[in-house]
Amino acid sequence: MAALLAAASPAAAGQYRDASGLDATARRAADTIRAYSAEGHHRTATAVDRASADALLTRARATGASASLEPFELSRVDPADAFVRIQGQRIDGLPMFDGAFTGESGVSGAMGPVGSDRPIGWTRIAPNGEAALRNVREGSRHAAIVAVTMGAKPGLCPVNAGWFSEPFGPPVLQVSHEHLAAFETASSSSLEVHVVAHATRQRAQAFNVVSEIRGADPALPPVCVMTPRSGWHANASERGGGLACWLEIMRAAVAARGPAQAGRHVRRAGERGLLRTVKFVASSGHELGHLGLHHYLTRNPTLARDAFGWVHLGANIGTSTGDTGMTPSDDRLREAAIRAFAPYGLDTIRQSPSAQVGGEAATINEKDGRFISFIGRNDWFHNPGDLWPDAVDIRAVARFARAVADLTLSLANSPDA
Repeated sequence: MAALLAAASPAAAGQYRDASGLDATARRAADTIRAYSAEGHHRTATAVDRASADALLTRARATGASASLEPFELSRVDPADAFVRIQGQRIDGLPMFDGAFTGESGVSGAMGPVGSDRPIGWTRIAPNGEAALRNVREGSRHAAIVAVTMGAKPGLCPVNAGWFSEPFGPPVLQVSHEHLAAFETASSSSLEVHVVAHATRQRAQAFNVVSEIRGADPALPPVCVMTPRSGWHANASERGGGLACWLEIMRAAVAARGPAQAGRHVRRAGERGLLRTVKFVASSGHELGHLGLHHYLTRNPTLARDAFGWVHLGANIGTSTGDTGMTPSDDRLREAAIRAFAPYGLDTIRQSPSAQVGGEAATINEKDGRFISFIGRNDWFHNPGDLWPDAVDIRAVARFARAVADLTLSLANSPDA
């Protein structure tokens, strides 16, 4: 147990805990998030998504790691006309990507609450409300549903398409809550509305960015570090903090391995290095039911369960409007995180039980793997205004990146089974 809770080596810890180390980490994180935000909308398998994969690959290789792209296939949804018309007012929206679509001509009828006998149903939905929206859609007899996304800031905040590979239910058009009053009026007055949620599908390719830093004993179960890199908008704070941390952990693992260990797999007693291999995956397909992670696990079918532990860098790490929480699968990983985080003042991090885990870590949990997941809260979540620099607290990102790098090195150097 003591070995699991040990901090990173003194040299590595010193690199991350002094003020100059924090400043350097903040500069690297700012550069990463600024560029990521400027790329555009990071929807899976789009031109922006591919360019973003190439840019992250370049950054990963700049740490000294050997990184590559792993492609996977999907049927990409390309939205066409998507709007609802109420008494001559056109309100633009976005179809749900894991449901049916209307034709170009759309559907018309009186609007009422979901579950009513009116042809067009409507409901309010939180940006993270995919499970609640599934309950609304299952067995629905509506010709179409309008989902008003209730984000903390103005703007359309799409819900993730968690069942992208198994679409179901009627067409759903998502719209911003700025238009809530129009739908309340239409529903209470039984007004006829016209809904178009038209889209096409096309075979396409998306890419995970992957790397492996070999440990001194490759026979030991590895530590895996994962973060999503796709989403609905620019995602500066939703995804940027996780990407910055992912790169910082990679940089720390390369430095810990050092030139003395490169090219051989035996570590002498007392020598600085990595005991376990550290595997990295930055996955596309996050908003589409974690497609990229599922592809990665298909290529590595026992890894979810057999890894020593998964470090999940989820949404909203280091945002300007919220905090970051921790969900560990077991007490040993919880204690390891608190020990690593204490020098950075993060040992009081908000904690949740493993039953409440979300994001890609939920997939690892379903496969009986060990994990520690970090996900934050954010007023800009899934919002088009999630942009650099206003949505990001770069000092919070840097401090967290240093702490999670120490945590990963401590796990990688644990001999515990």
